[in-house]
Amino acid sequence: MDEGKMDENEWRYHGEGNKSLVVAHAQRCVVLRFLKFPPNRKKTSEEIFQHLQNIVDFGKNVMKEFLGENYVHCGEVVQLPLDFVKQLCLKIQCERPESRCDKDLDTLSGYALCLPNLARLQTYQFAERRPILCVEIKPKCGFIPSSSDVTHELKHRVCRYCMHQHLKVATGKWKQISKYCPLDLYSGNKQRMYFALKSLLQEAQNNLKIFKNGELIYGCKDARSPMADWSELAHHLKPFFFPSNGLASGPHCTRAVIRELVRVITRVLLSGSDKGRAGALRSGPGLRGPPVCEASPFSRSLRCQGKNTPERSGLPKGCLLYKTLQVQMLDLLDIEGLYPLYRRVERYLEEFPEERKTLQIDGPYDEAFYQRLLDLSTEDDGTVAFALTKMMHEPTCVMRFVHIHNTATEEGTLSPGWRQERGLLTRENHRHIVRTGTAVPRGPGQTGIKSWSVLMSLSWL
Repeated sequence: MDEGKMDENEWRYHGEGNKSLVVAHAQRCVVLRFLKFPPNRKKTSEEIFQHLQNIVDFGKNVMKEFLGENYVHCGEVVQLPLDFVKQLCLKIQCERPESRCDKDLDTLSGYALCLPNLARLQTYQFAERRPILCVEIKPKCGFIPSSSDVTHELKHRVCRYCMHQHLKVATGKWKQISKYCPLDLYSGNKQRMYFALKSLLQEAQNNLKIFKNGELIYGCKDARSPMADWSELAHHLKPFFFPSNGLASGPHCTRAVIRELVRVITRVLLSGSDKGRAGALRSGPGLRGPPVCEASPFSRSLRCQGKNTPERSGLPKGCLLYKTLQVQMLDLLDIEGLYPLYRRVERYLEEFPEERKTLQIDGPYDEAFYQRLLDLSTEDDGTVAFALTKMMHEPTCVMRFVHIHNTATEEGTLSPGWRQERGLLTRENHRHIVRTGTAVPRGPGQTGIKSWSVLMSLSWL
């Protein structure tokens, strides 16, 4: 990409989340990810560059080691002309969801992450012959905590996603509660997985999107988006599944297409697809906690019929869901065990701020940093070193801890509730794309939903 010859008219809005915004090039298979900030909070160009470089280094030196190199695309930090960034910001402003406009695109530093646009892939030149379909899924956290630090009994029975559904509907973020439960998808039981995927399709929220040749054809931006239309989706997908069988339109056709889509996604998610160096997650934690979420509509329906919910069948070790779940389950403490350790480190840094560099709070996220993550000891010796190591086992806490602590030192101490809601609770760790069952790298934050959130995609030609 020639940073010196940038035309804002060649780029279009792709998506955004709480921390970043993404634009895609109209012709080339690349995207740019920009950071976002509240209007009253500015960062220097150097700080923004280091923030983006930390994301690249964390992917390269930590997530590749955990998930395997085929599943991680780190991208690169690029510097763009400021005039281009400012004009681009003006061009896409009208396309942004109103609920996301409380933060502004960084137009002062000129730095962004450049990543491949995997909703289109490099085979886009063949699209006229056979369009590329990409399904993008954000499965969320796939287990219920079993930590002895958890004091709220409900958290031992109901998963975090299902609890948050009630909160998000009550606050108006979404119109209705989704029937999707992550534990059903991660169960490996095909009956439960089918129900989970159909529920995602019925109430996609921001957890499922479908692209055709890089264009969004299914999914929503926020609660103001129109309800998903299965018949319109079936119209797009029918040539992929039933190209010449004369299947008529209407409800029967729609159900048949959706059923075939769910079957294909399930098959790909359960397939092993390693073709390079495997992830180096050494003696990771085994499955723990209840195998069923009591709030899952699938489970509740069976209980009403006097039946037991089929337990997890087990995920094949080489599949995408297994790898993601293993990294998620490095969280052995839950937020209730983690937060006191966070406070221990925070108090220490307030007294000895020069230790931030020694403790690698702000990076570098190198091999030495990764080796510290492999310490799975559980006995608390009361030291800051133990607290920091355990915090790192919350797989995305490292990046979020840097942000939260800097905020605390600049703007005063934040409430524990804010940290629990906005910071250390987030477990989700990476995003992937599968093409005909083969893993292809997926970049952090590519769709701008959340930095290092779990996002799985598949596409076939």
